Amino acid sequence: MARIPLEDNFDDVINKAQRGLKITDAELAQRAEVTLADLAAVKKGEVNDAIIRRVARHLRLSPDALEALAHKRWYPQQPVFPKGFAVFNTTYGSMTVNSYLVWDARAKIAAAFDTGATAEPMLDVIHAEGLSLRYVFLTHTHEDHVADLDRLVKETKAEVWASELEPSDYPGAKTFKENAHFHIGAIAIKTLSTTGHSPGMTSFYITGLSWPLAIVGDSIFASSMGGSATRFEEQFRLNKEKLLTLPRDTVLACGHGPITTLGQEKLHNPFFAR
Repeated sequence: MARIPLEDNFDDVINKAQRGLKITDAELAQRAEVTLADLAAVKKGEVNDAIIRRVARHLRLSPDALEALAHKRWYPQQPVFPKGFAVFNTTYGSMTVNSYLVWDARAKIAAAFDTGATAEPMLDVIHAEGLSLRYVFLTHTHEDHVADLDRLVKETKAEVWASELEPSDYPGAKTFKENAHFHIGAIAIKTLSTTGHSPGMTSFYITGLSWPLAIVGDSIFASSMGGSATRFEEQFRLNKEKLLTLPRDTVLACGHGPITTLGQEKLHNPFFAR
């Protein structure tokens, strides 16, 4: 698979943090002691290390990590799963979106996480591996993540599950509460509420594969996190409480951009590096 670009550039991170913290340009420029013109320039993608570092400190961002992102100095090392895990990156409009398949290689039972723009590559793997898809878990129900849900369910007869807090009009969908537990063969799946980007945004913590795995939807991205204009503080807090406390070698399977690991994000994500 071709290398998946990072979801956000450094200016996207600045804009997400500023919008989430509800700080105006005038307030941010005054606090950071920069001109409005210099602030506007970096918010449009102009790389100016001094301005970037000043602004970062007043947006609760790591200056070092944000500067490294601006210069494209880092890309997450990709952990390898010998079996039981597949990533699908599909094009939806002007962006790409990820979906995932997890399975017990011995029992041949699988669970899907979102569908992306098309479930065709996922269905190809299901057929090639001779898998029975038992569940389709939804991180959230934004259109780019569930665009091919009808087809996936029609072809596999899998159960659809989403948080009880997440708006969904899919007929027959079942709902779970926080800390619900599921199993597919020897693989265990636990739900973690990481709301903010959407009302029922859910991450799924999975054990029984080569690495501990968290499928996080739009909660966290490599070098960034999902946007929320109204519930940013809640999202940031739950990311720290529910995801950053997982084992350091946990693989983070994000809704957009490349997969990463918790250890790497603690060093390189401007929102969480310190």
